[in-house]
Amino acid sequence: MATILEVQNLKKYFQTPGGELHAVDDVSFRMEEGTTLGVVGESGCGKSTLGRTVLHLHESTGGKIFYKGEDVTHVDKKKLRELREDMQIIFQDPYSSLNPRMSVSEIIKEPLKRKGGRSNEELEREVERLMDLVGLAQRFATSYPHELDGGRRQRIGIARALSLNPKFIVCDEPVSALDVSIQAQILNLMKDLQDQFGLTYIFITHDLSVVKHMSDAISVMYLGQMVEKAPAKELFYHPVHPYTKALLSAIPIPKVDVERNRILLKGEITSPVNPKPGCRFAARCEFASEECRNPQALEEVKEGHFVSCCRCKEFV
Repeated sequence: MATILEVQNLKKYFQTPGGELHAVDDVSFRMEEGTTLGVVGESGCGKSTLGRTVLHLHESTGGKIFYKGEDVTHVDKKKLRELREDMQIIFQDPYSSLNPRMSVSEIIKEPLKRKGGRSNEELEREVERLMDLVGLAQRFATSYPHELDGGRRQRIGIARALSLNPKFIVCDEPVSALDVSIQAQILNLMKDLQDQFGLTYIFITHDLSVVKHMSDAISVMYLGQMVEKAPAKELFYHPVHPYTKALLSAIPIPKVDVERNRILLKGEITSPVNPKPGCRFAARCEFASEECRNPQALEEVKEGHFVSCCRCKEFV
């Protein structure tokens, strides 16, 4: 499969009264067409900022972004409009990401109108097709977002994202605001759409069960840095980084006769504002040593399995 996205040493810093907040710090990865990269981590670890920076919703502070082999790190407005057609986002909150003053039909139609080149009749037919595609009944075309439940609202967001026939979509916790019963429907819809159109997803979530179901590979982030990246099954069955092991130990098992060895993290979370060199997890890691004060880099411990830990080979 061809490489669709390559990110090299991407950084996004924000200025705060206390200094520079390193939201995304030296993150690198590569994605092939038609695959899903899951990005997991605690709230505030930089998952959403990573996705938005790749899409140029935030301008990067440093690093490179290559899309289909082309350097798109810094582009003009004309090129950005072209990228917007091929790179889209599904937002986390279906209650705030839709214009409450526009009907369902108008929301889905808006990107098509901005692109231009279609008559009103063609626009209406395309809206009908997109609504059918995401499982929205035509009777909701004249409804407004506040009249619909969360699942239907998220289907509107998916239809809007698909309206310009993109190949790459950032899914920013698209089911976290939905009931569990609705989550499964939306996830299955997204999988079906991926198979049908060959879509490539960055799937951002804090739900490990969801990311296991959706992803081909998983990246674990901690305070702006990628600490582990591996194929989904490999990461779940053979985690290496101490932080990844702690995350996986928190997954509940629906069996009363199975004892789980939970890893309880202690210590203070390192501030992402003007952080010192070295492992940012060291303050909470029981295996931390003086060597952890040095800058850490992703190291391949198995084929396709990368870990940012100076002691990673001891844990394989």
